[in-house]
Amino acid sequence: MTDTSVIAIGLGSLRPAPTGLPDPAISPPTIAEPGDPFSAIRVVDLLARIERARPVRVADIADPLNATYLDWLFSAAVVADVAIQLQSNWMIDYRNSSGIVVDDDGPYGSTVSIENSTRVDPWIVRQALRLAADCTGRLAEFSRRDRLPSGG
Repeated sequence: MTDTSVIAIGLGSLRPAPTGLPDPAISPPTIAEPGDPFSAIRVVDLLARIERARPVRVADIADPLNATYLDWLFSAAVVADVAIQLQSNWMIDYRNSSGIVVDDDGPYGSTVSIENSTRVDPWIVRQALRLAADCTGRLAEFSRRDRLPSGG
């Protein structure tokens, strides 16, 4: 007979899951937000792959993001925000606006065009690496916390 009145520290061994218990690894939906590196890296990854030197509708960039990341929701505004940030970064790095062009007044809506040159790929990789480092830093910061920000 086991003495159940003795309190032990820790869980001990776990029993097998009861038959029919569903998998709890269900992810809640994530709404992509401007300024969020986790959203931005997904957008930049797709922008790195679009056809060069041709305007692409922002809505046509948001659609495959939503189809690829089924637990995310990417609005055209978030995609445009990332493209505008890239355009700004390009202008700072190269002092011209020809590399990333965001046109808000196209006949079919907002478009993004990326120049077709050898300098684009290494540059956009550096942008993605910067975003990945930001994501990793935020994850590390989150894992170091032992309580909610509200102190609960």
